[in-house]
Amino acid sequence: MTRAEIKENLLVAVDTLRTRKVRSGLTILGIVIGVTSVISVAAIIDGLNGYILNRIRSFGSRSLFITRIPAGYTGIGRLPQNIRMRKYLEISDAQYLKQNVPGLDISAAFAQRINLGDSPDSMRYANEHVERLIIRGTQPDYAAALPLFSTASGRYISEFDEEHARNVVVIGDAIANSLFPSTDPIGKEVRLNGRLYEVIGVFEKDPGMFGGYGVDQFACIPLSNFHKSFPDIRDIFLIVTVREDADMTEVRNRVIEAMRRRRHVPDRAENDFDIADADFFSDLWNQLTGAMVLLTGVISSIGLLVGGIGVMNIMLISVTERTEEIGIRKAIGARKSDIRAQFLLEAITLSGIGGVVGILTGAAIAFAVRTLAGIPATVSPFWVALGVAIGVGVGLFFGYYPANRAANLDPIVCLRYE
Repeated sequence: MTRAEIKENLLVAVDTLRTRKVRSGLTILGIVIGVTSVISVAAIIDGLNGYILNRIRSFGSRSLFITRIPAGYTGIGRLPQNIRMRKYLEISDAQYLKQNVPGLDISAAFAQRINLGDSPDSMRYANEHVERLIIRGTQPDYAAALPLFSTASGRYISEFDEEHARNVVVIGDAIANSLFPSTDPIGKEVRLNGRLYEVIGVFEKDPGMFGGYGVDQFACIPLSNFHKSFPDIRDIFLIVTVREDADMTEVRNRVIEAMRRRRHVPDRAENDFDIADADFFSDLWNQLTGAMVLLTGVISSIGLLVGGIGVMNIMLISVTERTEEIGIRKAIGARKSDIRAQFLLEAITLSGIGGVVGILTGAAIAFAVRTLAGIPATVSPFWVALGVAIGVGVGLFFGYYPANRAANLDPIVCLRYE
């Protein structure tokens, strides 16, 4: 088929669609829905993946977190008894790992208090106060192990602060802005749950993910002071970092072996602690998005199937309505391939328009989500190309049967058709 013939068939296809606007619009609606769902969800997930991976890197790509309760536990549902009965980790475990595991760079313990009940934790300065903050007790090396907790001004907790359980605190950016809107907070004394603490530092700004808690809402105090102030909190967490010249997997295994020895776990018994790294959080996120992708794929497939059946239906009707036209074209020399190409191009044009509309609608939804919800949704060229391919593919697949049927019509029968 020559370029001129392709152009002529496209013009005929567009003219046919223009004369049947309502029917054509309803036909492509299923394709629009399918492509829109693919583009919008893919844009949201792509944006979130980049954001989450950057967030995980801020935890430290060579950091290991050791906890009594599994790291993925959200607090919903009751834990199995064997997990609830595990021994608490100890502050001295951090030093033990540092001394007994080759390849470790930093080893630190920390604990935290999250009280969001009727009497939440609060911090006051003069007439200003903030509530619903997170209090975390840490050792001096904690900030070095977790880059997310870097200070923008002042300093972090020192060995002297920890050794003497000093009443000093490093606060998040949001807390600092609320309590000290026009004053430098460094050196000021605040009341944390009624106790006087000296502000020695302010963290870099970190609002958290999607309106959740970030470093902005944290108040970090020496771990020794934390246990003096909150003796009822027994859960200790450990964070260790692996040296750049050491193998991550090998050091992780050594940490597990050292913790098993330390906690006297029998040889064939399972660990009575959990250990997680950046890959764990990445895998957890991928599992969550994988379910979303699967659900979107099902919805999109249904929409595309409905749209494809609609394309096939309208093309069959078009073949019936234009039987006489087909007969005339064959009588003046049109070949089967010409008739087949004409109707295939019409089907592809129909579904292609649906694909383009779906791409534009999906991009608009992604833009709205990014603007209104703050989710970093981005439409990549790959998904745009895929949307076009889906639209064309649906037209090609579902349009072939009507086109082939039109091509095989007997011209004599066509010319006698009324």
